[in-house]
Amino acid sequence: MKTVYHKADTRGFADHGWLKSYHSFNFANHYDPERMNFGALRVLNDDQVASGRGFGKHPHRDMEIISIPLEGDLEHQDSMGTSAVIRKGEIQVMSAGTGVQHSEFNRNKDQLVKFLQIWVIPNKMNVTPRYDQISIKENEKLNDFQQILSPNPDDEGVWIHQNAWFNLAKFDKGNAKEYKIHQNGNGVYVFVLEGSAKIGDQILERRDGFGIWETESFTLEALGDSEILLMEVPMQF
Repeated sequence: MKTVYHKADTRGFADHGWLKSYHSFNFANHYDPERMNFGALRVLNDDQVASGRGFGKHPHRDMEIISIPLEGDLEHQDSMGTSAVIRKGEIQVMSAGTGVQHSEFNRNKDQLVKFLQIWVIPNKMNVTPRYDQISIKENEKLNDFQQILSPNPDDEGVWIHQNAWFNLAKFDKGNAKEYKIHQNGNGVYVFVLEGSAKIGDQILERRDGFGIWETESFTLEALGDSEILLMEVPMQF
């Protein structure tokens, strides 16, 4: 078993006034040679966007882009003709493939938008761009793992072009559960959204990240009422 621990206050930080963004891995002007990625997980940004502001139209290609709102209403538009709003309790995915342009704005005039922007390196290049958005609230589980992303279009949650599985864990204090790796060669990056948790001897606080690989399973224990995102990705890609 191998592990890596990223304490919340070691993340990169950018303050653009209208945008405050914490980077778990290298992004834009933030560079740390030891924080390029975790396997196929390339970007994990914890973003906060001021009311009425946002990201203007910009291009992407050959990347799986996942957005998970934590607070407020995020408005999305893209060159595929999509116009949508995503809120807490939903998940959005966009396969950039051969190329797509999109914009994201805080549509509220009196409230921040907070969301996770996640990039996963795909296992197929030059695919046809696609967009999907679903509610994950209706399948919410307590004290169990809730799958919100997988490689299988017929499985629970959204799907992407990569052998990756994302799960949300909403645990009451004192609850614990074993997580089993889906595929040999995968690792899991655990990101604590709220509360605190423990894996082995490692205690994780709010917004801490913990990567674990070269193991078949591990046990996640909630030290307080907690919400945790688990992102399983190939370590070689």
